[in-house]
Amino acid sequence: MGLCFGCFGAGDKRMTKEEERLASEEARAKAAEAAQKRQEQFENSPAGRAARAQQQGMAKQAASSNKGEPVLKWQMG
Repeated sequence: MGLCFGCFGAGDKRMTKEEERLASEEARAKAAEAAQKRQEQFENSPAGRAARAQQQGMAKQAASSNKGEPVLKWQMG
């Protein structure tokens, strides 16, 4: 009796696929919004400020480092 459910409502599958696509888009948008909110909260937290300061310090150190000279200089003699 329940073997022919695929025969009925073949048009419903297309609508279901469209609904799934829309639901998927909505879920992605909500996930992106939540990620953006978490990122903003992290940046405003003490840990986020410390991480930003550390990255800036590392960037300054990399910019002002040896300017292409080798770190170890060999001397003969």
